[in-house]
Amino acid sequence: MKGYSHIQAWRWAFGATLLLWGVAVWAQTVGYVVQLNGTLSVQRADGSTRILAQKSEVLLSDTLTTQKDSFATINFTDGSSATLRPNTSMKLEQYQFDKDKPQADNLGMRLLKGGLRSVTGLIGKRGNQDAYKIQTSNSTLGIRGSSGDTLDCMQGCDGVTSKSGGLARGVYHATHTGIYIMTTKGGSILIGPGQFGFAEDPDKAPVLLEEDPGLGLDPFPFTLGSFDPAQECVVR
Repeated sequence: MKGYSHIQAWRWAFGATLLLWGVAVWAQTVGYVVQLNGTLSVQRADGSTRILAQKSEVLLSDTLTTQKDSFATINFTDGSSATLRPNTSMKLEQYQFDKDKPQADNLGMRLLKGGLRSVTGLIGKRGNQDAYKIQTSNSTLGIRGSSGDTLDCMQGCDGVTSKSGGLARGVYHATHTGIYIMTTKGGSILIGPGQFGFAEDPDKAPVLLEEDPGLGLDPFPFTLGSFDPAQECVVR
């Protein structure tokens, strides 16, 4: 029985170690809130929610949500950024960046609703060019050394921009620099600088639009920038 107790204790300790390792993985800091105008909330992997401030940490598996008339920019550790427009929710599902292992790079965001501007950093520019992706309700956007705006309006887009409330249901993308690849079950298109893509149905191929459909990509109420977290007080 004494030996059995030792085995039980070992199993408990091993299980506790795995649990702590899992928590550490999920708690990985991947970026910081560098600009904020309005209200930004987060739901953590453990289900807890809180309000974030400028300089707050962003963790792997966070779901970030902006409120009405609110904008927030997240800078990631590879130098990329995501700026959330009002009434937007985005979940950071995957993130791996090691300066010595470019082939292992991985950044995956899920745009649940609303709109965001993405700007690539080292992920997507080195190693695996397919490492940076934005998942939406009906399509996936692959990013290669690019910047652009993506709006998921499958649930409507009221208040995301000044004009987005009049958009038809679907996912829209505008490329500013570089190339984005918009993919559904029905096919793929390349969206170059100054072009607009649209996906209406996950089973149909996305299409290039002849002109701006009326996205109303208003200027942000701040200048995009960054800070050195090592030099600053961080709000956790």
